[in-house]
Amino acid sequence: MAIITERVQIPQAGAEGGSFGGYVARPEGGDRLPAVIVYMEIFGINSHIRDVTERIAAEGYVAIAPDYFHRTGPGVEYGYDDAGMEAGMKLLFALQADEMIADANATIDYLRSRDDVAGDKIGAMGFCIGGHMTYLTACTTDVNVSASFYGGGIAGAQGPGGGASTLSRTPGIGGRILCLFGGQDAMIPQDQVEAIRSALAEAGTRNEVVVYDDADHGFNCDQRATYNEAAAKDAWAKVVAAFAEELGG
Repeated sequence: MAIITERVQIPQAGAEGGSFGGYVARPEGGDRLPAVIVYMEIFGINSHIRDVTERIAAEGYVAIAPDYFHRTGPGVEYGYDDAGMEAGMKLLFALQADEMIADANATIDYLRSRDDVAGDKIGAMGFCIGGHMTYLTACTTDVNVSASFYGGGIAGAQGPGGGASTLSRTPGIGGRILCLFGGQDAMIPQDQVEAIRSALAEAGTRNEVVVYDDADHGFNCDQRATYNEAAAKDAWAKVVAAFAEELGG
């Protein structure tokens, strides 16, 4: 399937004004399609995130990776090394939950404004802090289905920038959610995974929480030393199936 890609500007909502960048991939052709938001890690919309966006597009979606570091590091692309980790962590700690939610809503509004998007069918997925962003989006918007890969800090005492914890927002999830973790991930201890599992069950959310016992943080990324092919393939298959069921792609 031929894929078309483009760099776009997403209008910011509310008083901020302006716009922020995004990377879009979609199958060639004129059909109106369901859409999927792809949230990046701390390393920006780098080659791995662009590849994921294009792989999702190949499944029959308009896929968009928004740059939610646009306030403090617009357009950054870091590698998976110590320098990239240090730079990305600085931008991570500058995130504010309210601004993240605003960017999620702006991205959804942008997708619904496109002639090639069937605006009633939107999903979200993301990795690391992008996995957290995915969970937050599921809690605070009307996306139909979400897939959070090793979302760090979801079960923390506070949300990004302080304030209400993201886990406490769980009752706001109206769609279906998958949460995918590595059993060897020291950044997300298993007690936090169980807290997420319990919160989803208590809220009555349609969910699946999967722990890959032999996998570490970043297991989906084939550019990282922690890449786990078996876990990545199984997780991808689960996500593709869930998106097809909920979005009709």
